[in-house]
Amino acid sequence: MTETNLEIRTLSMADEMSAIIRIFQQVWGTVTPVAEVELLCAISHAGGYVSGAFDSQKLVGASFGFLADHHGERALHSHVTGILPGLQHSGVGRLMKNHQRDWAIARDIPWITWTFDPLVRRTAWFNIEVLKAHIAQYLVNFYGRMTDSINGDDESDRLLAAWRTTGDSAPEPPAGGTTVEVATPHDIVVLRRKDPSAADHWRKRVRAELGDRMAAGAVVTGFTREGAYIVRVPG
Repeated sequence: MTETNLEIRTLSMADEMSAIIRIFQQVWGTVTPVAEVELLCAISHAGGYVSGAFDSQKLVGASFGFLADHHGERALHSHVTGILPGLQHSGVGRLMKNHQRDWAIARDIPWITWTFDPLVRRTAWFNIEVLKAHIAQYLVNFYGRMTDSINGDDESDRLLAAWRTTGDSAPEPPAGGTTVEVATPHDIVVLRRKDPSAADHWRKRVRAELGDRMAAGAVVTGFTREGAYIVRVPG
């Protein structure tokens, strides 16, 4: 697959929504759909965002989100984005995010927000270092326990990413204070399958080291190649 063969476009028809649901089931390994056809149709018709990524007319990824509010400003909240296994490092994700940004800019929407698992290194790197999104909040067990093949039976702690569609989205780090690093596991998805107890330990550790610090005013300023959050802690 090359970027020249890739097309991202918004979708609105029921048969297109059915194809999106099949993509999501492949990504998350679930029998129960991540979303229903009628919900995706309603989101699209009501002015929300539903898109598909096509490689030579074959659907390889999809995304949907709804209109929201971020600190008093309009936002597109990107609820679910999935790319077929094996394509995570192909550039599809970056192109899909850029399509979301262009869609939002055309509608004078200044923010795109989404949640992600703080234990998944590649996602943290992409969001923080590639997109330069701001980490706005640590959300404890946000969706309750999830039982798909990616989340296992783990609690669903999430980070809320906020990405400004134009300009810099990063806040000023607190003056003074110290900088600390918060480590993450090498591959939490594999660890959940092989050693759920160790995965649970990592969840609680990051919740304490990152979540508690953010609740006290710390700001995430980066993410290292070695898989650690760089956190500025107020003095």
